[in-house]
Amino acid sequence: MNSEELLALLSAVGHAQRLRVIAELADGRLYVSELARRLEMSRPLLYMHLDRLEKAGLVVGRLELSEDGKALKYFELTPFELKLNVATVLAALHEDAAAGAAPDERP
Repeated sequence: MNSEELLALLSAVGHAQRLRVIAELADGRLYVSELARRLEMSRPLLYMHLDRLEKAGLVVGRLELSEDGKALKYFELTPFELKLNVATVLAALHEDAAAGAAPDERP
């Protein structure tokens, strides 16, 4: 994991609403409308949070057809363990150096 990926992960879990999304998905996958109802959140706002979580690799979304032909987007958690310590930060910076770019040089 490089520093950009580490920052994306920290940003993804650094928001109360995204932690609530993770908590709702902890018991299994849900389709977006059901998840929005449970969280009492608009679907556009939920999609924004899900996009952040998906880019960080914490959730995955899949489009499926229901029995009556409706397209439903399901999201579920991916197995993850978040461990932040000095070694994690140093490893991310080492990965940047191995790739030939300093963290402040990334777009």
